[in-house]
Amino acid sequence: MKGSVQMLKIAKGRISYPAVIGAVLFMIVQVIATLNLPSLTSNIVNNGVATGDISYIWKIGFEMIGFSLLSVVAAFGNVFLAARSSQQLGKNLRSDIYKKVINFSNDEFDKVETSSLITRTTNDVVQIQNVAMMALRMMIMAPIMLIGASFLAYTKSHELTWIFVVSIPVLLIFIGLIMAFAIPLFRAMQTKTDRINLVFREGLTGVRVIRAFRQDKFEQDRFEDANQDYTHNAIKVNTIVALAYPVMTLIMSGTNVAIVWFGGQLISSQTMQVGNMIAFMTYAMQVLMSFMMLAMVFAFIPRAAASASRIQEVLSIEPKITDPDKAATLPATTEHSLEFDHVNYRYQSAEQLALADIDFKAHSGQTVAIIGGTGSGKTTLVNLIPRFYDIESGAVKLDGKDVRQLKLADLHQAVSFVPQTATLFTGTIRENMQFGNEHATDDEIWHALEIARSTDFVKEEGGLDAHVEQGGGNFSGGQRQRLAIARALVKQASAYVFDDSFSALDFKTDAQLRAELRQDKQIQQSVVVIVAQRIATVADADLILVLDNGKLVGKGTHAELKANNEVYQEIMKSQLREEDQL
Repeated sequence: MKGSVQMLKIAKGRISYPAVIGAVLFMIVQVIATLNLPSLTSNIVNNGVATGDISYIWKIGFEMIGFSLLSVVAAFGNVFLAARSSQQLGKNLRSDIYKKVINFSNDEFDKVETSSLITRTTNDVVQIQNVAMMALRMMIMAPIMLIGASFLAYTKSHELTWIFVVSIPVLLIFIGLIMAFAIPLFRAMQTKTDRINLVFREGLTGVRVIRAFRQDKFEQDRFEDANQDYTHNAIKVNTIVALAYPVMTLIMSGTNVAIVWFGGQLISSQTMQVGNMIAFMTYAMQVLMSFMMLAMVFAFIPRAAASASRIQEVLSIEPKITDPDKAATLPATTEHSLEFDHVNYRYQSAEQLALADIDFKAHSGQTVAIIGGTGSGKTTLVNLIPRFYDIESGAVKLDGKDVRQLKLADLHQAVSFVPQTATLFTGTIRENMQFGNEHATDDEIWHALEIARSTDFVKEEGGLDAHVEQGGGNFSGGQRQRLAIARALVKQASAYVFDDSFSALDFKTDAQLRAELRQDKQIQQSVVVIVAQRIATVADADLILVLDNGKLVGKGTHAELKANNEVYQEIMKSQLREEDQL
């Protein structure tokens, strides 16, 4: 019951109501036309064949052809509208899930596995589509057919209706047993599909690591376990469903034998006509088929209900980071600033602060560098600028405006961000470069590539129309990083944030790139934030922030920190020692 409510909730507003009404009307016409055929057959046998009235046989025969054609047309109309409605529902569901997921903050992404999201968008939606199709076909047909055929069977011979008293309970008991075994297995199918997708995805994304550590056999065995588990479950489900058909056939055949046996006795005693017995037999089959159709629908509902609750789980996640009710607008100015005003941040459900009392201010033309050990909070700090996470207290201000007061679209437009992992998208280099600025000209793109020290290898690849494979797989790590930097530079922004984006570059390229950033007029109108591991990368910054366990333990220029800051001195010593050893 709960599952059905969930499915109706999901379908609301995502399915075409006129198409559903049309499908229902077509189905009613189809059932009425189908129910008329046995009665007409009965009339032909009783009034035409028995009396030898050829003209009557022709008359009723044409009526039967008319009803048959009407049934075919109505069935076509129903199938067309049912298919269209269910596909529309699937399309809208996939779109809504994608829209929802694409607007998730980092916290929401932590709640649902990526592989599970893929299963929910594909496999789960297909289950909903299938049940929607069945609902608009069988779920409408079965009750109308059941009531109509039962009534008409009674009108043909009320003496034989007692056969239903035996056959229907037998059928219901069998259907009940089937469902009792099948439903838990149907429910399990989705979680087992999830597991296969998870293992498969991990195997594909981590294939180099698996080979490097010679864990091929282990990962194959892990996938085999998930695959076997799914297969065994699927075999059980299909065996149970397959078993249903011969048993159904047996019950139907037994019902037919009983009708012929007892109907023959009524005919011999002249209390029943032959045509009525033939019609009664057909109506009996329609009654039993209706029960069978309902059973099929009810067998699929649990799986679809499980899918519906999984989809609803995603759709009901309310992003914590949303647009404010009354959004402020960023001032149209060439003078930009970035300020952290005593910022505290804590991860979800964490006891300790991840960032404590972060306080600094920077303006146009300044470069802010952030340095610190692993886990010191460098990435967390820069993730607060585009509001990937929300702070606990204090304020993050861009151009004098609290980022929480801005529309997310406006904020993301004003911040150009290069994450730790350089992600490129399938297409051309030009399409990737226009990701932040769709109106960027070729000259602007080449200029950004020049700053990012990327022009040489882009020309070698074939220029801006060169193909980029999935994830940028046809480029090296350093090339991908430089292309990601260039893409950020194409975009005009108040702040450019580079989250450890120079790590894959050699010292020379790193130095050249930073020198180019300092010389570019457009970039010098903005605030540049660089997260780095190397002292050499941060040394020429206007303001260096030293982080240690989420605390700001140092702030100043290279010379100031070199003289006064212990943590900075330790970082310097460790890197010098490393270089000495080389």
